Amino acid sequence: MDDTHPTIRRAQEALLRAMTPAQRFAMVEDLTDATIRWSRDSLRAQMPGVPESLVILRWVELVYGKELAARVASIADRLGVR
Repeated sequence: MDDTHPTIRRAQEALLRAMTPAQRFAMVEDLTDATIRWSRDSLRAQMPGVPESLVILRWVELVYGKELAARVASIADRLGVR
């Protein structure tokens, strides 16, 4: 599904083609950082009063799965992070 007008789409593609690889990478990095920040902010809003370490652990579970979250939790427990 594409709701972008063809003229705008062509302009976007031209701008992307004109960017250097480093510029494109920086743009992707910025978008990735923003997406991670927004998803964690959303979890924080859903988990008021919960320590930040548990918010991050929940984020790890949602993004990477329960198995990795359990491994991270066990390490956090041993380090006294929770």
